[in-house]
Amino acid sequence: MPSTAPSTATSTAPSTWTLTVGFDLDMTLIDSRPGIKAAYEELSARTGASIDAELAITRLGPPLEQELAHWFPDERIEEMGHLYRELYPEFAIAPTLAMPGAREAMAAVRRAGGRAIVVTAKHEPNAELHLSHLGIEADAVIGWLWAEAKAEALREYGASVYVGDHTGDVRGARTAEALSVAVATGPCAAEELREAGADVVLDDLTAFPAWLEAHTAA
Repeated sequence: MPSTAPSTATSTAPSTWTLTVGFDLDMTLIDSRPGIKAAYEELSARTGASIDAELAITRLGPPLEQELAHWFPDERIEEMGHLYRELYPEFAIAPTLAMPGAREAMAAVRRAGGRAIVVTAKHEPNAELHLSHLGIEADAVIGWLWAEAKAEALREYGASVYVGDHTGDVRGARTAEALSVAVATGPCAAEELREAGADVVLDDLTAFPAWLEAHTAA
């Protein structure tokens, strides 16, 4: 899946920053389950396809096309992906909530003199809509990257820490040789995240500012 240039990126070279922390989006910074459920329900209504939206939102993280493959034949996945993304701004943005501690986690990075970037598998314009709607400010947003491919952006921006809720996020951090900080707020349990190689596992982002303070003081 192609990556796209971050439209909110700064041009500052990573070497000028003492700290860059990357964050995943869905189920890390935002609880997108209500919005994604609504988008799938509308997609089902528009196409006549039987989509179990409740089931779909239990496995958020991987690219959209992986989920669509459960509900559509291969030859329709690209078409349905385009339609879903067209429907997304109308149906998925408003119902989505910020995860507890999301804004505080981003603020903690800035208090430490660093920058906070978002690296997600989501369609980048929709990721930016979520952050804008919820008032979560990122220094850069990079979309269309999943699992190990997230290392592309993490390396480019010089991220030394990557925070996510999925084992795919752990793999992305490890591929980038960044510290993997996992939050058990998504589809992967804490033990699964540890087994995948997470360096740190937190219950949720409310614990992140204290962890970051200790980490930067070490």
